[in-house]
Amino acid sequence: MRNAFHEQLDGIFDDLATICGQVEVAVARATRALLEADSSLAEQVISDDAEIDHAREKVEDSALSLLSLQAPVAGDLRVVVSALRMVSDLERMGDLSVHVAKISRLRTPGYAVPDAARPTIARMAEIAEEMVGRTAEIIRTRDIEAADQLRAADDEMDQLRRQTFADLLAKDWQHGVEAAVDLALLGRYYERIADHAVSVASRVVFVVTGETPS
Repeated sequence: MRNAFHEQLDGIFDDLATICGQVEVAVARATRALLEADSSLAEQVISDDAEIDHAREKVEDSALSLLSLQAPVAGDLRVVVSALRMVSDLERMGDLSVHVAKISRLRTPGYAVPDAARPTIARMAEIAEEMVGRTAEIIRTRDIEAADQLRAADDEMDQLRRQTFADLLAKDWQHGVEAAVDLALLGRYYERIADHAVSVASRVVFVVTGETPS
């Protein structure tokens, strides 16, 4: 009975890693739609989010079933509860990708990001996608050292976020209020994707060690 229970727990973590992979694709496609003004790709990101929502519901159902039928305690309970919190973070990351895609769709056939800000946004997107990919691997392997290292990438993301504000508040900003609002929102969306990735990785550390990273 306990072997079957732990197989179910492992299955939940496999599902979490799969969802994280779906989020990684969503981030990459939303960014491409944004930087290439590709409205059809933006639409795909928006419509595909339903698959992430459905996968989240599957994980929640599995975790709640284990809670009600198996009444786990101690370490097992920690794993189930952490999985419920992790899947919420992952779904939110997917939602943030949709927000990026919607900005892209709103501005096409034009570009939402002015040329001067494209390097900053492109780098933020690159970091976000990389962090999501690394998070999927952390979930699969439960590698707490890799989870700790994820914070370094988040530090760069925070610096870039501050740079977006410096750009749009500069005296030589010539792209208007609309572009400034878009840039502020995009910076926030990518920063939050990174924050959620760190949150998921921290929950993996908690699952393995029983301690929450400071």
